[in-house]
Amino acid sequence: MKKYLLFLLFSIPSFVFSQATLLLEVCQRKAKANYPLIRRYELIEKSKEYNLSNAGKGYLPQFSLSAKASYQSEVTKIPVTVPGIDIKGLSKDQYFATIDITQTIWDGGVIGSKKNITNANADVEKKQLDVELYTINDRVNQLYFGILLLDARLKQNSLLQDELQRNYNLISSYIQNGVANQADLDAVKVEQLKTEQNKTQLLSNRRSYLDMLALLIGESLDKSTTLQKPEGEDLMILSQVNHPELELFDAQFNSLEIQKKSIKTGYMPKLGLFLTGGYGKPGLNMLDNDFSPYYIGGVRLSWNFGSLYTQKNDRKLIEVNQDNVLTQRETFLFNTSLETTQDQQEIEKNRDLLKYDDEIISLRSSVKRAAEAKVANGILTVTDLMREITNEDLAKQDKIQHEIELLLSIYNLKYTTNN
Repeated sequence: MKKYLLFLLFSIPSFVFSQATLLLEVCQRKAKANYPLIRRYELIEKSKEYNLSNAGKGYLPQFSLSAKASYQSEVTKIPVTVPGIDIKGLSKDQYFATIDITQTIWDGGVIGSKKNITNANADVEKKQLDVELYTINDRVNQLYFGILLLDARLKQNSLLQDELQRNYNLISSYIQNGVANQADLDAVKVEQLKTEQNKTQLLSNRRSYLDMLALLIGESLDKSTTLQKPEGEDLMILSQVNHPELELFDAQFNSLEIQKKSIKTGYMPKLGLFLTGGYGKPGLNMLDNDFSPYYIGGVRLSWNFGSLYTQKNDRKLIEVNQDNVLTQRETFLFNTSLETTQDQQEIEKNRDLLKYDDEIISLRSSVKRAAEAKVANGILTVTDLMREITNEDLAKQDKIQHEIELLLSIYNLKYTTNN
């Protein structure tokens, strides 16, 4: 029983910690899955299925029903009289009810073209949605690295508080030895209060950033949530651009190409079967003035050449739209190249800045220790010491800033190229 309780005591904190640790890639996936726009994928697919189904039904038999009743002032008469035979003329009132059935045998490729256009348009819509959802990665990156920066500053704030407390204790002992006075102790206390005040501001900012990240990923995050720092230096980012915008341009160009191919279906011949059944007065026998049923069936060939007048202009118009897509693609690649260059320069800048941070911190620490010794010997004021402590803290803050900015610039380049 004791072993079981010990197991619970050790396993529960581990479970809680694992649940409260977030990874950047996980946040990006969850943000996309939680974004309301994600539901459009399903709607696009359903719309495509309905359109394909409707296009396919063009091969089903088509039915139409019509009825007509009429009265005319004159009817056809036979201008011949035969002795002993009474030839009745047609009635001036006539009635017809017919049902027509047509069956497409070959439509010149119209139905197949409609299906291809439907698939291409659905692909364009999905690629457009991919582009819109891809921007969520940048939102997550800004919040994620913002929280990492705040966490690093909070950690440095805690170290500074420890440093100030150590000096507070030292100054208190100096007062007892007559080396310092109450004003010196108050100067340290002021810095402690400022540091505590800064901590409050940092915690407030972290809470705000965490709340926004929670809204993006659709999960509740508390102040104990920790974010794992990515290993940005190990990332191999290729110069090749794989941005979803390029796939959208390709889909748009392909859709226009399919539309161009479908132009010829407008002037292709159509072949089908037809059957007309009717009941009327008169029927097919115009000399029979009684109601009678009838039917007509056969094969129908139609060939409309009207679209030949416009097919050349229609093709040119689509080619103009394709050129427009290619121009947009070239413009996007040009702008992306500029952004990539800027991101790479930002990476190099932060790497160069980090080269000097450790040496600056080391020198600032040395100056601070010398100042502490001078204060102990009564040849330097506590105010001067506080200034050196602040300078050392600022140097450490600069290193923190450069480290996070380097990571962010690396992930900005990763976002720009999608590698």
